Amino acid sequence: EVQLQASGGGLVQAGESLRLSCVASGFIFGDYSIGWFRQAPGKGREGVLCNSADGSTYVGDSVKGRFTISSDDAKNTVYLQMNSLKPEDTAIYYCAADSLLYYVCSGRDPPSDVAHWGQGTLVTVSS
Repeated sequence: EVQLQASGGGLVQAGESLRLSCVASGFIFGDYSIGWFRQAPGKGREGVLCNSADGSTYVGDSVKGRFTISSDDAKNTVYLQMNSLKPEDTAIYYCAADSLLYYVCSGRDPPSDVAHWGQGTLVTVSS
């Protein structure tokens, strides 16, 4: 059974940093692309940062220069480093896994196409 366990959310002040973790299990780490989405109150789910199988990375316009994605293959873990957080970054953050995740992240394909979602972790940024 594929499982994605996201953690690391919390309450921070604007300008601070957080690192989210997503531990994957139930599949070979390289079989899927893993990335991050977020959903703010009253809004749809949007792609934040997603890797693709060819090594490219989708980066959402609103987080360019502030957020980065990395992975530790030995730990089956993907990280989302979030710096210079803003109140508008407040959202539930989800990790996801799919072979074509890049295209969902970029908005070409709908979130309903994603094969596996984690449970989400709440990030709240106060002003």
